Amino acid sequence: MTDNQMLRIVVYIGNKQQPKYDEAFGENIRKLRERRLENAPAFSLRQVANRCGVTPAYLSRVERGEVAPPGEETLIKLAHDLGEDPDVMLAQAGKISADLRSAILARPQLFAELIRAIKTMPDSAVLRIVREVRDGNW
Repeated sequence: MTDNQMLRIVVYIGNKQQPKYDEAFGENIRKLRERRLENAPAFSLRQVANRCGVTPAYLSRVERGEVAPPGEETLIKLAHDLGEDPDVMLAQAGKISADLRSAILARPQLFAELIRAIKTMPDSAVLRIVREVRDGNW
């Protein structure tokens, strides 16, 4: 291999960019954390990472969209720490909780039909269905 070929390989590797994951998810996490940091120093990157059981470097990479969103357990800890709904944060990360996954897997056809039926309904209609099911009025 010539010196010129070696130089081109080194330049190529040096210029190769990291793949970006869901930047919107990471940006949202950073904004939530920084909003709380304005009023409470306990929401520094380092302290949030420590409470969630990850390294500050990893949380920083999540916030920059350089790595995929963390797993369910970490996302739930992060949601609780930032005062957010865990199911919403999981959904924003493209995930669902293990309990929902097992419910769907137990009756996949019924859940698929239900989700397809409600996906175009207004929120008020979906909320009515949820309340009726939750309250046992069905």
